Amino acid sequence: MAITTLARNPGLTWSVPNLLTYGRVAAVPVVAGCLFWPEIAWMRWVALGIFIAAGITDFLDGYLARALSQQSRIGQMLDPIADKLLVSAVLMMLAADHTIASYSLTAAIIILCREILVSGLREFLADLKVSIPVSNVAKWKTTLQLVALGFLIAGPSGDQIIQGVTTTGLVLLWVSAILTLYTGWDYFRAGLKEMIGE
Repeated sequence: MAITTLARNPGLTWSVPNLLTYGRVAAVPVVAGCLFWPEIAWMRWVALGIFIAAGITDFLDGYLARALSQQSRIGQMLDPIADKLLVSAVLMMLAADHTIASYSLTAAIIILCREILVSGLREFLADLKVSIPVSNVAKWKTTLQLVALGFLIAGPSGDQIIQGVTTTGLVLLWVSAILTLYTGWDYFRAGLKEMIGE
């Protein structure tokens, strides 16, 4: 994994791609709030709708930033943070209402620990004025996490319509946890090379 210096591109704080990223951050407390009442079925569907919209912006902001030549430092910094906030908040709310329970909590813990590790690594490397680009595997990992969490947000309400929605979400969560371990090691190895001066 290559480590590159971030390019400076001032004046793009309120560009369309960044606005989409800000919207994803703003969606985090709204989705969490809707999941605060898991017994109210329609609240889960509202949470799912907002979550899907936030997930779509995850693909659009990067695409538009490249297509419109509006890549910026704040976008490069905030995009992965927005993903981590959304995933972490939803995991905690689903664990709280026992949609994720028993052994599946291990998958959630793996995902959360990896996010903390990578965030700490990025913060350390920021002092060295380098960044770790997001790999293709990491992008697939994020996509799979979002799909898994979408199934789990629907959860019991989805099971009433189509049997196996929650089970599908839990299986996908475990698969994404395995990818999380792989990408976490990949990031750590790339950061370790920088730390020891290779």
